[in-house]
Amino acid sequence: MPKRLTSALASMVLAGAGLVTVATIAPSAASAANANAAITTRVIHGVQKTQLKREPGAGELAPAIGPEAEATKEAVANRSESSNAKVTRGGPGLAGIPTASSPVQDAVGAQSFSGINHHQQRLEVAGGNQWSLEPPDQALCVGNGFVFEAVNNAIAVYDAASGMRLRLEALNEFFQYPVEINRSTGVAGPKQTTDPTCLFDPTTGRFFLTILTYDADAAGNFVPAGTNTLDTAVSTTSNPLDPWTITHIDATDDGSNGSQNHANCPCLGDYPHIGVDATGYYITTNEYPVFADGFNGSQIYAMSKAQLASGASSVTVTQVDTTRAAPGGKPGFTIWPAQSPTTGDYSAEAGGTEYFLSTDAAEETGNTAGSSTDLLTWSLTNTSSLATTPRLGFHVVTSTVDKYAVPLPSDQKVGSVPLADCLNITACAKLTLGTPDKFKETERPLDSLDSRMQQVTYAGGTLFGSHGTAVDVGSPAVQKAGIAWYITAPATADNGNLSTSVLHSGRVAVAGNNLLMPALGVRPDGSSVIGVTLAGANHYPSAAYVNLSAAGVTGPVQVVAEGVGPEDGFSGYRGFGGRPRWGDYGAAAVDASGNLWVANEWIGQTCTFAQYTATPFGECNGTRSALANWSTRISRVGNP
Repeated sequence: MPKRLTSALASMVLAGAGLVTVATIAPSAASAANANAAITTRVIHGVQKTQLKREPGAGELAPAIGPEAEATKEAVANRSESSNAKVTRGGPGLAGIPTASSPVQDAVGAQSFSGINHHQQRLEVAGGNQWSLEPPDQALCVGNGFVFEAVNNAIAVYDAASGMRLRLEALNEFFQYPVEINRSTGVAGPKQTTDPTCLFDPTTGRFFLTILTYDADAAGNFVPAGTNTLDTAVSTTSNPLDPWTITHIDATDDGSNGSQNHANCPCLGDYPHIGVDATGYYITTNEYPVFADGFNGSQIYAMSKAQLASGASSVTVTQVDTTRAAPGGKPGFTIWPAQSPTTGDYSAEAGGTEYFLSTDAAEETGNTAGSSTDLLTWSLTNTSSLATTPRLGFHVVTSTVDKYAVPLPSDQKVGSVPLADCLNITACAKLTLGTPDKFKETERPLDSLDSRMQQVTYAGGTLFGSHGTAVDVGSPAVQKAGIAWYITAPATADNGNLSTSVLHSGRVAVAGNNLLMPALGVRPDGSSVIGVTLAGANHYPSAAYVNLSAAGVTGPVQVVAEGVGPEDGFSGYRGFGGRPRWGDYGAAAVDASGNLWVANEWIGQTCTFAQYTATPFGECNGTRSALANWSTRISRVGNP
């Protein structure tokens, strides 16, 4: 979710990297058919290059921690929160969505290894000059024998066969920005990064990584101009350890630097996610005003992936504003673009078509009920024109599906929470919060997010997607967080008109427990896997997955890494604001052999208060930092 950035390009640090707006052109006639979508085209210049360090760990010794907070808690506050998020959502009553309970078992036929954890993110990169960040927002892409992972705010590369880590680096460092915060001076860096998302493109054989970056003041907050950019790095070969090229798209949308001029902007290009078809590379965002309440609608940025992959100095970008483009003149929200497992899965309809899915139960869509039966399918047509002069068509249709709803926060198994214990002791609280905590802190639930769409795949002429939802499960039924999933068949006519039908849909739930942040990946044969976090009365936050057949049949919830303790991060405690975060998304990817990979957040450590307060303070023998203890997991799931 958010992070924010800066204005006038002439004054930006990025000016040297070549962010330049050149032109605006009118949409095509097909595009103009949807009068509620503003479509503009501009050219950006980007010739910056970067590369992961060749010596993993060089110069990255963890410093002596000492006090984590000084006089104010803002220095360690989460840098990635949605402007409309709430600490709680309604009471504990039933949701009216009855769902059968799925069995839970240990995973069979899956290989799994630990990904980046919070200790590494905070202390083992950039010399420890990092924020303590929640949630990790895990990204994953797999190709050419490599696994690439990104979180807030670090990246790692692994050997796919062995799981051995080959590189670990700060996200700011990779994008050639100064450190997030200088821990010696307490001064934040001018560039703050967040929300990584990546894919391996089967057409170009390149890794793509997109993040959101905002310009910050010395405290890490937005500068008055509110400028932010979408930064995309593309590997120059199929080896992610080789150099990458970087381009930057201004997402401020206040009319500067060729961006669209939207109400209440400067605005933030929050929650970027990416997709590809045969010709195009697509980034979608949720646009929030930086200095005012409100939501402007999702933005879609379309560009030639061949231009990006070639390291071209000029890249043409077409932006579609969905502020009033959804049915009823409502804004689009989290319009997630599709990826495809093979080059044979792209749609060639109407000159090339890219599909997207979204839901509309969240407040951003104007829905005050918190529930819906609408599944929205979107399309961009004539995407082959992205290689020359873009002339895109834009379409959206609504399908009726079973009810889904925004879930309540998710409980987790009770266990040791030494940070909470620390905050309840004045002297200890001063080391972590910077001031005594006026609240009595206890173990907190996890943020279940809302019911926004998660990862989307187009394969074999069908679309696959999933998202979180409230469910009523167990006997007696109790409201928990579960998963809604869909397999649909979109169709595009020669003139670009869009229609769709829902082939299969369903829900997955576990009695007494919650399923969080689904990420659905699809094999070329149409079978799929939904990666999730499992947490509740019987489970500490654990990494798990569910098999889904092409015929729409789900299997049991299979646990690949059983959590060993509760989430004990600063964001959940009232002294820090009391919004208990969990990952805003996981990820799924498919390799050339048809193996599916899933990335999920879990808790891989636990410790007592005595271990927490031992030297070095808060590290619990190198398994966490003073303020957080999240972990990530990467799993390869073969054909069932």
